Amino acid sequence: MLQKDFLFEIGLEEIPTGYIKNAIDKLDEYFRKGLSSAKLDYTSIEKLSTPRRLALRILELPVIQPDETIEKIGPALTVAYDEKGNLTRAALGFLKSAEAESDQIFTVKTAKGDKIAIRKKIQGRGTDRILSDLMVGSLSTLSFPKMMRWGDNNTQFARPLRWLIALFGEHKIEIDYHGLKTDQFSYGNRFLDLSIKTRIDKPSEYENRLNDINVIPVREKRKNLIRSQIDQLLSGLDIEIVADERLLDEVVDLVEFPTAALATFDSNYMKLPEKIVTSTLSQHQRYFGVKNKNGILTNRFIFVSNGNPEFIKLIRKGNEKVVKARLEDAEFYYLEDTKLPLDRFVEKLKEVTFQKNLGSLYNKTLRIQEIAKYICNKLGFNKQITGDCIRAAYLCKADLVTLMLGEKEFTKLQGYIGMNYARKSGENEQVAKAIYEHYLPRGQKDSLPESITGAVVALSDKLDTVCGIISVGLIPTGSNDPFALRRAANGIVQIIAEHGFILDLHEMLEETLRILSDNVKDKKATMEFITEYFRQRVYWLLKESRVDYDVIDSVMHIDYSDIVDLKHRALDLQEFKQRADFRKLIIGFKRVSNIISETDNISDVNPDLFKEQAEKDLFTGSQSLGSTIEILLKSKNYHGIMEELVRFGPVIDSFFDHVLVNIDDDKLRQNRYNLLANIRSLFLKIADIAKIVLEGQ
Repeated sequence: MLQKDFLFEIGLEEIPTGYIKNAIDKLDEYFRKGLSSAKLDYTSIEKLSTPRRLALRILELPVIQPDETIEKIGPALTVAYDEKGNLTRAALGFLKSAEAESDQIFTVKTAKGDKIAIRKKIQGRGTDRILSDLMVGSLSTLSFPKMMRWGDNNTQFARPLRWLIALFGEHKIEIDYHGLKTDQFSYGNRFLDLSIKTRIDKPSEYENRLNDINVIPVREKRKNLIRSQIDQLLSGLDIEIVADERLLDEVVDLVEFPTAALATFDSNYMKLPEKIVTSTLSQHQRYFGVKNKNGILTNRFIFVSNGNPEFIKLIRKGNEKVVKARLEDAEFYYLEDTKLPLDRFVEKLKEVTFQKNLGSLYNKTLRIQEIAKYICNKLGFNKQITGDCIRAAYLCKADLVTLMLGEKEFTKLQGYIGMNYARKSGENEQVAKAIYEHYLPRGQKDSLPESITGAVVALSDKLDTVCGIISVGLIPTGSNDPFALRRAANGIVQIIAEHGFILDLHEMLEETLRILSDNVKDKKATMEFITEYFRQRVYWLLKESRVDYDVIDSVMHIDYSDIVDLKHRALDLQEFKQRADFRKLIIGFKRVSNIISETDNISDVNPDLFKEQAEKDLFTGSQSLGSTIEILLKSKNYHGIMEELVRFGPVIDSFFDHVLVNIDDDKLRQNRYNLLANIRSLFLKIADIAKIVLEGQ
């Protein structure tokens, strides 16, 4: 069958970099599903994109959809005809819905008897008609975080649409999308005259034609070109780029025809804290910092221009001028801020609302201090560490009202600015570092606080946020979590586990709600919700630690408030789960649990009622096991306990081999229930291994 390539280009005003990947992926997905539904095969789909275009090139599509033979089964033969052999209303209704004639009817045998059926051949549609529908559908369904309307119609897109190309082989597919019709012309880089365009006669020409007008539509080629240009710029120099893959990806989506260039700024600005400089370059201007071979930042930077390479010297001067202005502002903020010690900014926090029902950031600061003091007391820290934690808690939000952050220029540096200002103010290093670390982790893959002081203040801040926001009724949902409570709660359980803090999670939540008491309307309901919320976070932590779901279920039936202990037990149980002797123990324990699962009336075991040696052995063995478990529990030696449980497994098996539990004698039966309940309670001090799923179950 004849095959042709297809090209679809959507031309538009510059689209934000954060929109491009999702948009081109959705466009690709839409066409793949549509072609699959139409039963149209193809060799490959190429995704092409720049800030001003989204395009797909689909190779080797058949020119017509394959014919299809379908078979439809109708009513039973006995229902389809009356006594005279005429078609009934049921049969006629079936023919109408199937768009078939009576002479197409034949009989098929089914499990429910003979039925009438029809078979019809559906002729394939032209691929161009199918592609036309897909183009209009894709334009209508693509969505973006923010949509725009323009002109006199209700068309919505990320940015105004300017042109459309639709070519199937050398044939233009005609569509009209809200007055914008397909053509064969694409437009060049903006540094050229905006009227400069190029005619695309067939899909295979697309890339070369655009290259002629300074557009590289293949994203990966732009990325590789930027890398090679940077390598050439730095070749022979004793410097290297500050690696930033995320920034590189963003820059790739900012340009259509990249030209990298090396530039400089006044070395006097190097007196500023390093991240202020790198933030100015990367976050504000999308430039790459440059460091020397010793890893020290220099006063050079690399920018990637989308302009005419012939004017790169002039473009460099413009970029250097912009950086100078940015750094001048940063220097002014820094010098003004550091005229005062950091603690002088704390009072200003009274002017900033944290949340309308929870008061100001100053109120939050006082609560963080109180929670930090509680945690330090629970962990038994000495006066020095406790003092550092309380001081860091007092200063941790102070940088939010400095000029550097208050002017909204460097908001992503909160914590870092506070750390540097604290050092400048003469605070000790533990306090300064904790101000920075208390925001960690900022995301799922971010690092955790390294210092004890930082960990305590981070816990205190996050506990106040989670408990406070939930207590005023702002419950997070899957799609709406404006205060990032999930991230904060995840951070709490991660920090506790990482630092090995022996803290009672439930007690800590109770204390936080006590500190928040003026803002908590229904403490009991709030506590119930928050404990369940943290149960989910603890579950997430164990899952992230590669613990199987059934192992998690088996350890979390016990109190999960001691996160360190819980994780320790879960990891040991995960290891034992792989052993054959432990799996055999699980089978025996499941029998124990199943037999007494519906028995509520459990009392003390009466050894005088034992009739069989196996039940005597189970009783004496369980007493010895209980004593051993108590000793090992004190040192949290779960590995040793599980070894003891495995050794006890054959005693359980022997009991079931020689003893009938459900006998007619009520006293003997109840005594055996009591004995098995004792065994179960011993195991449950470690885990409910009956919840572990064995292969084949």
